Amino acid sequence: MSDAATADQTTSALALNWINRQAALGEPWFFAQAPSTLPAPYPIAFNDDVAALLDLDADAVRAAGYAEALSGNALPDGCEPVSHRYGGHQFGVWAGQLGDGRAITIGDIRNSRGQAYEIQLKGAGKTPFSRFADGRAVLRSTVREYLGSEALAALGVPTTRALAIVGSDAPVYRETVEHAAVMTRVAPSLVRFGSFEILFENRNFDALAPLADHVIEEHFPEIAAIEDDAERYRTWVERVIDLTAELIVDWQAVGFCHGVMNTDNMSVLGLTLDYGPYGFMDSFDPDWICNHTDAGGRYTYEQQPHVGLWNLGRFVQSILPLLSGDPDTAVEIGQKLLQRYRGVFDDAYMERMRAKLGLSQARDDDRELVDGLFKTMAADGADFTRTFRALGHVSADPEASDAPFIDEFADRDAASAWLARWRERLGNTNADDVGRAERMRLTNPKYILRNYLAQNAIDRADEGDYSEIERLHAILRRPFDEQPENADYAKLPPDWARGLVLSCSS
Repeated sequence: MSDAATADQTTSALALNWINRQAALGEPWFFAQAPSTLPAPYPIAFNDDVAALLDLDADAVRAAGYAEALSGNALPDGCEPVSHRYGGHQFGVWAGQLGDGRAITIGDIRNSRGQAYEIQLKGAGKTPFSRFADGRAVLRSTVREYLGSEALAALGVPTTRALAIVGSDAPVYRETVEHAAVMTRVAPSLVRFGSFEILFENRNFDALAPLADHVIEEHFPEIAAIEDDAERYRTWVERVIDLTAELIVDWQAVGFCHGVMNTDNMSVLGLTLDYGPYGFMDSFDPDWICNHTDAGGRYTYEQQPHVGLWNLGRFVQSILPLLSGDPDTAVEIGQKLLQRYRGVFDDAYMERMRAKLGLSQARDDDRELVDGLFKTMAADGADFTRTFRALGHVSADPEASDAPFIDEFADRDAASAWLARWRERLGNTNADDVGRAERMRLTNPKYILRNYLAQNAIDRADEGDYSEIERLHAILRRPFDEQPENADYAKLPPDWARGLVLSCSS
């Protein structure tokens, strides 16, 4: 089959209901931008779960070959590619205009269930916002985002999704020469805090309402029905605050560190956005820095909830003109709105932690029990994921064995002392052991994307073997299942993995 015939077959298999609302909105928010040609692209990974979200026939897409279309070389009929302009505070400092420097949204669609999704090619070439960069992504970081976003999705954490990876032997120059890759990223929206910040900082206040209306109408229809403008925007901001607080609770509950919580990486839909030097924690350390670029520890595990509020402060500041025509009144409204964050976060956090500990009812001293466990884990460097998973296998009966929970600790006496408090909290009865254990299994995963597992998949992919990406993805799709055939993937990291270092180029 000729290249032209193959391209026609591929674009036909990728026929979608393109609505292209972003292209219609246009500048100064979205700028027309076609992808750059990627030499000799080839398929690496394709995700059936995300294909189903888009109403794609995964088998038909694979049979047609998706490399040309999802590299950007032969776009599907009906899409209108754009790049998005935004700014951001990076490590607490205003960085000015940033934007999609290596990502091009080929269009947005509506599926048969009425859901809207943006489809973006990350690594598709230069845009007006590339500055001095080449607009390309490397295989290493692409594999990490593909696996990381799908791992979080399976854990029930709101996130962007990954449809496919396309590779090329074209060289990309980073610290070393690496292979080029393009990842197809999918999300209801990729609008972020920084999308509004750049408008506010440039005093382009008239452009705030059209972008806000675009987001509200498409993704918050119940809020769009509010007729009063100021009330509608205030209600929307409340929802953004709630979604952000709940997202960070989800991260804390699975030991996930984002690594680069800059405002340009914060979604107005409360999605995990932009996977750079992220990490799932191994040994529990509240001060863990997963990004060695973060020399000051701004984005540690313990700091994530506080940074979330700080980032929301920048977002609320950027949309003050929408809250009231009087600047002083707008500031007062914004400050009151931000006060809701801590209450929403604390309530959601304790709800999640009670579920992880198997507590079916709330008590005032539950926070002490939770904090006591984390202090015991931190003192011992106990593994985050394995400790919570092991607790679900322990009986509430004080006469029963303390294993396997205390087997995760070097200081077994300290672990046993905390376990005694936990059993007392449960009433020292095994009456509901079976039901409680099942509930805990469904909230405490056995399998997470540890850094060394991702690195193994990357190392094999660099050699042209993509089977570990597929295998790891399959395991991470069922993180709460025992999967005895894959038990090795739940083991503690090997010694060599302790030296893995990630940076903003990851």
